Amino acid sequence: MSDLVPRTSGAAAVPADSDNRYKAVQAKLDKLGKTMDDAAVELEALRRDIKANATHTQGVSGDIAHADLDPKFVTLTDDVAVALGGSAAAVKNLGATAQEIVTLTYQAKGTHSKLYRGLDEIRSNRREKTPKPGFFDR
Repeated sequence: MSDLVPRTSGAAAVPADSDNRYKAVQAKLDKLGKTMDDAAVELEALRRDIKANATHTQGVSGDIAHADLDPKFVTLTDDVAVALGGSAAAVKNLGATAQEIVTLTYQAKGTHSKLYRGLDEIRSNRREKTPKPGFFDR
């Protein structure tokens, strides 16, 4: 059986709010990347557990067959083993997708930094108050 425990918190890992300051966006991207990386690790552990359960179930099916039980139980147990194998494959795909999101998140963080770090340094280090966004568009 799996030792994984569902998360009790229903809150999002990274809140979607209107704080679009440079440092806030960088922090959100960093937190999203770390959260998705953790999810990818947890999904790999889940995949291994499911695969182990599928292998065990296949063994149980053989034991049932050797005990001369009704063949329908062998068939049902084989079906469970196949379903678990399919679940393991699906979890593997989900883990790969989570890992892809990690990569894309860190690429986005790097691109965001490349585009806006200089502007943030200028705005953060001057004494004068900065106009609100859109001020110069009027």
